[in-house]
Amino acid sequence: MKLIVPFQGVVKGRGGLILGSVIPCALYYLFHLYHRRHRPPRASCLEPAPVSSRAHGLSKPNESPYYLGLDKARDDPYHEDLNPTGVMQLGLADNLLCLDLIQKWVAKNWDTSIGRDSEVGIKGIAPYQPLDGLQDLKLAMANFMSKVMGNVIFDPSRLVLTSGATPALEILTFCLADHGDAFLIPAPYYSGFDRDLVRTGVKLIPVHCRSSDNFALTVSALDQAYNNATSRGLKIRGIRFSNPSNPVGNVLSRDTLNTILAFAREKNIHIISDEIYAGSVYGSEEFISMAEIVQEEDRDKHRVHIIYGISKGLSLAGFRVGSIYTFNDSVLIAAKKLSTFSSISAPTQRLLISMLSNERFIQEYLDTKEIKLKKMHDLFVSGLKQLRIPCAKSDAGLFCWVDMSGLIKPDNEKGEMELWKKLLTVGKLFLIPGSVFNSIEPGWFRCCFSTLSEHDIPLVMNRIQKACEITSL
Repeated sequence: MKLIVPFQGVVKGRGGLILGSVIPCALYYLFHLYHRRHRPPRASCLEPAPVSSRAHGLSKPNESPYYLGLDKARDDPYHEDLNPTGVMQLGLADNLLCLDLIQKWVAKNWDTSIGRDSEVGIKGIAPYQPLDGLQDLKLAMANFMSKVMGNVIFDPSRLVLTSGATPALEILTFCLADHGDAFLIPAPYYSGFDRDLVRTGVKLIPVHCRSSDNFALTVSALDQAYNNATSRGLKIRGIRFSNPSNPVGNVLSRDTLNTILAFAREKNIHIISDEIYAGSVYGSEEFISMAEIVQEEDRDKHRVHIIYGISKGLSLAGFRVGSIYTFNDSVLIAAKKLSTFSSISAPTQRLLISMLSNERFIQEYLDTKEIKLKKMHDLFVSGLKQLRIPCAKSDAGLFCWVDMSGLIKPDNEKGEMELWKKLLTVGKLFLIPGSVFNSIEPGWFRCCFSTLSEHDIPLVMNRIQKACEITSL
């Protein structure tokens, strides 16, 4: 067999075999080394790896007045002593009026709930727990809901507990509608609902309500919105509403709830009743849960689903605890499986079990909160009246729906936004314009009073007067 050696004809003698092999190998290595150091970078190295279209859309700056104002209030927060010229928070529906009661209870009961004196110990909070909530918390939550909503007995076995009301709404939407379907929703409505459904691909179709009816929902408005949507090829799978309303603060009457139920029955669609503000009623109107309307109507129970949470009713927004209550067995089973993405931490559940089971504390808290909410509402509305600024009639919630249409120029959304900017930059007040809530009447603003103290209200009114250049009465 003949061995072929490169360059053997060039390199003669005994070293021909070695040199004839080493030289070309060395040249090959040096060539590749030079090429590697001097070659232009590949195109993929110049740009980051692409993300999904969903992430790309969500990562864009949010230009909504809600988020812009929220950033301003967080970057320059008002404090009576430390930052008296800062931005006052009237945009966030956070109930701070009774935090002192919560603080005292937690300080007193922490150790016996989840601390060193707890009966459950570390074995009760460290291992995996049922993803749809501990049975003891379901029982405590059902009893609390019955106390808050009145005239209804809630079955704990029909509860699915979630990490807040937002995932509760998302889970229900996944269970009731497909991508591209739609829900009707009375407007004005809380702007976060659009964000809450972004992953589901389900649309919200506004059912516009007007100030001339104190923003009450009518059959004609429902029919018009439904017909307009279906004529565009949309499939309406349900009607979704807040009771009490956010941002108006009105309580839906029994007649209105029966109208909604009859409409849903006629169209064979579902009902999602968001009752998270049921524990924040302070006015004369009685709150009626959708569960009460259908408790004797077995034929319609399967289409009714209720959302509740403790962020408003117990001043515990940071605990992230919400719930789904459904009469529909298929929805219940599916929601339990989907709750794997939104389960509540075991320490939070254990603490709440202890708190909600303390009936004396809960009753004291609810009574105190009702008194404080009504007092703050009345003081706030009275201050606005002194400035000749009216409000919609409200009996619940943590806010007022304020009519500043007389202060905007021009009388359209542009004028509304100019007033919002002036209130934020000149008045140092963060409140939310009605256009964010899909209001078709320009000039309405939601003002949250539950983040204020009583002595803050005169300062708020002075800042409104200054920003809007209102002459003294």
